[in-house]
Formats: sequence, structure tokens, C-alpha cells
Amino acid sequence: MKSTSYSDKVLDHFRNPRNVGEIEDADGVGKVGNPVCGDLMWIYIKVGKNDKGEEIIDDIKFKTFGCGSAVSTSSMVTEMAKGMTLDKAYDITRKDVADELDGLPPIKMHCSNLAADALKAAIDNYRTGAEPEVEITTSCQLDTQLILGVEKFVGKGVYKEIPTNLEELKDKRILILDSGDESLEFALKLTEITGRVILLTSAKSIPGSVELRTKLKQSEVKILHQSDLLEIIGQLDEVEKVLIHDNDENENYELTVDVVILLDYRG
Repeated sequence: MKSTSYSDKVLDHFRNPRNVGEIEDADGVGKVGNPVCGDLMWIYIKVGKNDKGEEIIDDIKFKTFGCGSAVSTSSMVTEMAKGMTLDKAYDITRKDVADELDGLPPIKMHCSNLAADALKAAIDNYRTGAEPEVEITTSCQLDTQLILGVEKFVGKGVYKEIPTNLEELKDKRILILDSGDESLEFALKLTEITGRVILLTSAKSIPGSVELRTKLKQSEVKILHQSDLLEIIGQLDEVEKVLIHDNDENENYELTVDVVILLDYRG
């Protein structure tokens, strides 16, 4: 499937969404929003028990304010979770939802595929009384963002894919651009080989799913919020620094780095 196209399943769930609505006496409610994109999702669950006495999702409904992908993923996750035990439903990931829809364009995978997070929030709300509202933030402009110097340094300090040999990055100063959960997971992985990992994100707060946000908060990854990468700078065959725009202060500054990771970059 082309990165800019939608599968027949995505279109079907957008045109004919399942389980739309609200459960007034819901046992659990989850609300997830991405302020960068403006997408909002509510998941309502009613909990029952199966023949084995296990707690299951007896009924589930959703409301969504967002793009077609947001509607489709919300619809699909309700179909997947209905009748599941809470434990199995809690393990549904964004990738699981996208796979059931026969794929999503990368940019939608990152910023509109939040239904699994809303389901987790609803289960947490039922189980522990946790706040139902969760904010998921991730950069959504990667497909349209232009970064100067990328092609000049590809293979010379700039990576558009996860390197096969991570030992090459050992003890390097690494800047990784937030492009969704895969980039955040890789940032955490990099802390095993270097103590100098910087995550650049346009989000105001820690990006990613609920689990990733917790891990990032507890990790040694340094996060630069509300920032855009403008240019990669160096001499000969080496990256030396990057030019960053601070959206909060509305100013540019340079940062010394050895490696830049741009997963899914298509500028």
C-alpha cells in the first residue's frame, strides 16, 4: 500500500463505523487527545464475566473527533476488543489495530492511531480509578517538513532507518527526531550504548503512548520540546551540529551532535 493511500478496510470503517455512541453507565471511560493534530477519542466499556469467571469487555462504544484514520482506528479497536478478557484487550497495540486495518499511512500511524491508548485508559479507569483523560503528543509534520543537509550526510551520520550495527553509535552524541512510537522506543534503546541521547519533538509534553511516556520520563533521554530541526551541518563526511528552532522562544540555536536519526523522513 502506498504511504499516502488508505486500505479498503480503513475506508469501510470510516464510512460505516461500528459501535458508535456512548455508554451512560460505563464501568470505564478513556479519553485520549493529540493536541498537535487535534484528534480526540473517547472509549466507553461495560465489563462482564465469561463462563470461566474472567472479566471481559461485554460492551464497548466510541466517539471520535478527528480525521478518517481516527474514526477508522476507533471503530476497529471496538470490534477487536468486544468479548475479549480485560488482560487481552489491554495488550492491543497501535500496530495491532493498523494491521487489522491492512495498514495505515505512516503519518497517520503516528498521530491519529490513538484508539488502543484510549482503550487502555478506559481499562485503567475501571481497574484503578485512574483519570480517564490522557494526552498523547507526537510530531505530525514529518512528511512535509524540510530539513536542510539530510541527503548530504545520509550514511555519514544521518540515518533514515535503524542501523543494523548499533556498535557504530556507541558513545556518540545522538539526536533522534520524534516520528512516533518506533522512534521513541529506539531512543530508549540507544541509552544502552550511549549516555547522550536527545529526542527532538514538536510536542509540549513527553510524547508517545502511556507506557512510552512513563519509560521516557524515567530514562536518561534528554527531550527538547516544542522544537523543529531545520538543518544538519558538518564538514567533509561528518555531522558536526544541527540548527534547531525553538517554537516557544521563537529563536534558532545550534547543537553539537555526531549522529541524527530521522525514521520515516520523506522531505
